[in-house]
Amino acid sequence: MEAAAGGEDGEEPPREARVLGSELVDTYTVYIIQVSVGNHQWTVKHRYSDFHDLHEKLVSEKKIDKNLLPPKKIIGKNSKSLVEKRQKELEVYLQTLLLKFPVTAPKVLSHFLHFHLYEINGITAALAEELFHKGEQLLMAGEVFTIRPLQLYAVTQQLLQGKPTCANGDAKTDLGHILDFTCRLKYLKVTGTGGPFGTSNIQEHLLPFDLSIFKSLYQIEISHCGGKLIKGLTSSKHALATLSVRFSATSMKEILVPEASEFDHWEPEDATSSCPVTAIIPTWRTLTTLDMSHNSISEIDDSVKLIPKIEFLDLSHNGVSLVENLQHLYNLVHLDLSYNKLTSLEGVHTKLGNIKTLNLAGNQLERLCGLNKLYSLVNLDLSNNKIEQIDEVKNIGNLPCLEKVMLSSNPLSIIPDYRTKVLAQFGDRASEVCLDNIVTTEKELDTVEVLKAIQKAKEVKYKLSNSDKKISEDSRLTAASSKSNCSSLTVRPSSPSLPRPVSSSQGNHK
Repeated sequence: MEAAAGGEDGEEPPREARVLGSELVDTYTVYIIQVSVGNHQWTVKHRYSDFHDLHEKLVSEKKIDKNLLPPKKIIGKNSKSLVEKRQKELEVYLQTLLLKFPVTAPKVLSHFLHFHLYEINGITAALAEELFHKGEQLLMAGEVFTIRPLQLYAVTQQLLQGKPTCANGDAKTDLGHILDFTCRLKYLKVTGTGGPFGTSNIQEHLLPFDLSIFKSLYQIEISHCGGKLIKGLTSSKHALATLSVRFSATSMKEILVPEASEFDHWEPEDATSSCPVTAIIPTWRTLTTLDMSHNSISEIDDSVKLIPKIEFLDLSHNGVSLVENLQHLYNLVHLDLSYNKLTSLEGVHTKLGNIKTLNLAGNQLERLCGLNKLYSLVNLDLSNNKIEQIDEVKNIGNLPCLEKVMLSSNPLSIIPDYRTKVLAQFGDRASEVCLDNIVTTEKELDTVEVLKAIQKAKEVKYKLSNSDKKISEDSRLTAASSKSNCSSLTVRPSSPSLPRPVSSSQGNHK
């Protein structure tokens, strides 16, 4: 990984500033400057008066030769020939300044070239000064502190280089202000960009950084970073209660147990295993909320064994196709698996015993047979699936605690009288169920009662019909049996114990 503002081997990368061109804005010319540090580059735009102001300050503060900057021109200042000539002169001017300050640029030059946004020394100096002034106030207020991956990368590189913590001699820019602040911070937000950052070619999701400088984090939110490049997050296991990693990860394991790749077989602490274990991994003892939505996660892997205290789990907008391993989360009460690739819920009750809120919207579900034993379920979202049959609702119709159900944007939602037919599946609890965020009306309940009565009548008729069929079948069997007995009597010879029948001819003889 190339440095954004310094070499990872401790050497300063080459720094250049080229004036690529110019453009006319209103009545004045703006010069387009391309700044390069190593492989990273960005553009800055300045008019000549900005150069003049910079030069005045450098002459005053750093004793720069006052004749170094090309002079002003009043007449023909926007003429093509003058602009081209000045463009070359300004490039020489900037290159001369960078050679004069090879390690740490003066603050005024750093801001002029946007080193405070894109270059390691400038970034850390600006961050340290900000925290020198506001750090204590932010900590006292308990506010969420937002930082960029590029800033964390810069701090990480500064620490790796082992240079003095205050390179430019200004005590306000000492790296110690950053370390003191990060050591005590509780609420952190690391937010990158989806593409190049600002006017640069820097891709923040490709930058590694180390979070081990944060010793007291209670909550952290990470987005648009490289999940595999995040180091030191596990050092917050002892205190972290809420963790959010979005638009960053390809698996749960790379975030929850990054060290797993180093071992053949690992188990969480306090676990019993019949297999040989090469590592015992400490659990996230205080983590109760985990948001890993909007990632590229394809499975719920066994790393969930390391988060036994989790109550809220959000894995929405991923590529999960199977509900697995969640039986390890005994405290899980809220689960969001919306917008994944689920097609079946078979046996899901064995993994979600105490679940109260379950979001399964935006999957590919056709059947609901796996939900019929989730007796603690209160809120259920099944919208945007492929459920066609009203009969499928019977699988959730007997859940005793269910209060809110979402079935909109399923094929069954276009069935005539859809609402009342669905509500009827809840029997006597129809009045307690809110369907698709619409409160059930008295009129609907009246219709439900009619549907229930019709259904009961059908059931009675069905039972009677079955009973009649049974009686009819029994009669036929009895008749067949009698017939069979009769025919066997006529065929079988008379028993010796029975009197012989008296014939009419014998009577005549008497």
